[in-house]
Amino acid sequence: MKREDIERVMILGSGPIVIGQAAEFDYSGSQACKSLREEGIYTILVNSNPASIQTDKGIADKVYLEPLDVNIVEKIIEKERPDAILPTMGGQTALNLAMELHSRGILEKYDVELLGSRIKTIETCEDRDLFKKAMDEIGEPTTKCYAVNSFEEALDAVSKLGYPVIVRPAFTLGGTGGGIAHNEEELKRIVERGLTYSLINQVLIDESVLGWREYEYEVMRDSKDNCIVVCHIENIDPMGIHTGESIVTAPSQTLSDEMHQILRNASLNVIRHLSIEGGCNIQFAVNEDMTEYRVIEVNPRVSRSSALASKATGYPIAKIAAKIAIGMTLDEIMNDITKETPAVFEPTIDYVVVKIPRWPFDKFRTVDKTLGTSMKSTGEVMAIGRTFEEALQKAIRSLDIGRNGIIGDGKEKGYSNEEIEYLLKNPTDERIFVIAEALDRGWTVSEISELTSIHPFFIEKIKKIVDMKKRLEYLANLV
Repeated sequence: MKREDIERVMILGSGPIVIGQAAEFDYSGSQACKSLREEGIYTILVNSNPASIQTDKGIADKVYLEPLDVNIVEKIIEKERPDAILPTMGGQTALNLAMELHSRGILEKYDVELLGSRIKTIETCEDRDLFKKAMDEIGEPTTKCYAVNSFEEALDAVSKLGYPVIVRPAFTLGGTGGGIAHNEEELKRIVERGLTYSLINQVLIDESVLGWREYEYEVMRDSKDNCIVVCHIENIDPMGIHTGESIVTAPSQTLSDEMHQILRNASLNVIRHLSIEGGCNIQFAVNEDMTEYRVIEVNPRVSRSSALASKATGYPIAKIAAKIAIGMTLDEIMNDITKETPAVFEPTIDYVVVKIPRWPFDKFRTVDKTLGTSMKSTGEVMAIGRTFEEALQKAIRSLDIGRNGIIGDGKEKGYSNEEIEYLLKNPTDERIFVIAEALDRGWTVSEISELTSIHPFFIEKIKKIVDMKKRLEYLANLV
């Protein structure tokens, strides 16, 4: 039942659209405002971006176009006196702001409650030591990892793990400041940069699972411990490339049913153990023969993938998460699509969804285009088709980069074999087109899979498009 003690809720936005955090949080924030107002809650939105939909008049009861700064937010709290704050709709920016409000004693001073993810939950997900301890408590495997606060400590961690290692700053957005270190020189550069970016001056040195498959599960939970898996998503690119930089598909295409059930159960175990009320995103790495997996990360909030999962399935994660935050349960919330079943029913889809990131390299021509563990994309497109091939072709046309498809539009770059090999080993925004050109030139599926660590299933699918292009060229020559 809806809590009667909550009448005024402050929603924290994500601020400006920046690299690593784009319009998906405008979608989430707008959904949350509308959802709470439907339940008679007075909504107070704080967001500094006047270009977003959520700051339009009529979305929230009161809108503050102010910087997402702890001192300014405190003044708004003092004036508006909200009963609670919802920090899970504004990405990492909102979570970090909520943590700062807590650490400064502002939430306690004004008797303001955090909804969705509690402070302890956020700390557990962001602090690698606490996260590993929490996963160990429920028997879920994680990568070996060390949290360090200096380069010297990083060297000590590498002596135990060996190169390469993945370096991830704590409390940052989209992997900002992170990277993969193959030697001491790279380690020093990435660690020192990461310590500067981290909110708590901490970086995580992770055991390498480069080349493993990456899968994500979008999970919902309410206060009565009802849990569902909304969607599972597969990254076409392997571990080592940030999920926001990878082409992804839903539902997962190469996951065995046995491993899907294992990851599904693991997802429900994790969200229950962390006591998250609302939606969360859980990322897994799975080895090539589907015999091992690792829990890589848990986002105790809506994420970029949440917006994708919502649009792919028609299940409005942010809207339902907002209702859960004020005490409603999944069995009480009706599904907007069916109008007959409650939100506790898991959605199913009989089509394929493909998401492709949109990089701003056409505007910033001098930047390094190599893709890795930190995000460089500023948006994404999504397409739906009956087959993977159809959805992929639609998505490429939607990118607005002047390409009419993956190949056959006369805009191929004509790379040499040496250039193809280099670009397959070192991914850029052009890799999907390079794969198609390589196949067109006679490279085998196994050769490309070995160089890219992309599952042969997806390369076979691209080959079908290439083969169709060759067939059409042959038929055209007969006319």
